Amino acid sequence: MSPRSASVNEELRRRSRERLLQATVELVAERGYEATTLGDIADRAGSARGLVSYYFPGKRQLLQSAVHRLMRLTLEAGLEREPRTSDGRERLARAIDAILGLSHSQPVLMRAHMAGILQAEGFVQCPEQQRLAGLLRDTVERYGSQDVDTDYPMLRANLMGAVFAALLPGAPMSPATLRTELFQRYGLDWELGAPPHPAP
Repeated sequence: MSPRSASVNEELRRRSRERLLQATVELVAERGYEATTLGDIADRAGSARGLVSYYFPGKRQLLQSAVHRLMRLTLEAGLEREPRTSDGRERLARAIDAILGLSHSQPVLMRAHMAGILQAEGFVQCPEQQRLAGLLRDTVERYGSQDVDTDYPMLRANLMGAVFAALLPGAPMSPATLRTELFQRYGLDWELGAPPHPAP
């Protein structure tokens, strides 16, 4: 049997990593962060336990990568859904809806993610985060930004703040209220994107 080519090995590594990221999303959403072990994640992914440490330096970094991947996939789906559009205002509305929607559909996972960012390890700039950042930067540029290097971090901060406000234990704000605030801030009509229900 001939040895596998470098491209085949790379594809196998990519798939293995993707399975670990998906397993992390599933398990943390089901059990919470503290109750999920790296061994559980490896078992769910069908991977050797040593592979988790090979790809990720720790559980927090793995969770951040997994959530950034989920955010990217959700954002991609929102931006590419029919009817497809190149209109910058529509794309920004879809981006806001995609990220805010995760606070509603994945509250346990997103709360664990936000808590991790606020801890000592801070914000991890992993490949998944960089792919997500590329999509958001492109969205800001299409929206008409003249200074993407300033406007992208502000959009990221606004989205993170909205997710935090939606998930704040004991005092959550409704996603519809947060959406209204973000849409007003960016001059977007309520009907753009995927409105959850009539304007509040």
